[in-house]
Amino acid sequence: MAVLTVTKETFENEVLKSAVPVLVDFWASWCGPCRMVGPVVDEIAGEVTDAKVAKVNVDEQPELAMQYGVMSIPTLIVFKNGQVVQKAVGVRPKADIVNMLHAAAAVS
Repeated sequence: MAVLTVTKETFENEVLKSAVPVLVDFWASWCGPCRMVGPVVDEIAGEVTDAKVAKVNVDEQPELAMQYGVMSIPTLIVFKNGQVVQKAVGVRPKADIVNMLHAAAAVS
């Protein structure tokens, strides 16, 4: 599945009301670490079938970043049933990001 670009207008339907866990990458184009994590997030989006992967550009969607307490980027947040279940700040290896999604899937 391709990465979804999420805005404040689509966040509720795509993330909060999703029937499957959603990994959201909060990023910005000027952020070096974000450019390192971005391709990994894209790769994960192409591999997972039991979750969604989305990106929020914090420069274009500052309200969403503020709402979820994003103070540093990249910030990766996993949502399940409309709730934050996992959160990580900074560059993470692919395995760690995948494990975040699997852990969220196991939470009932």
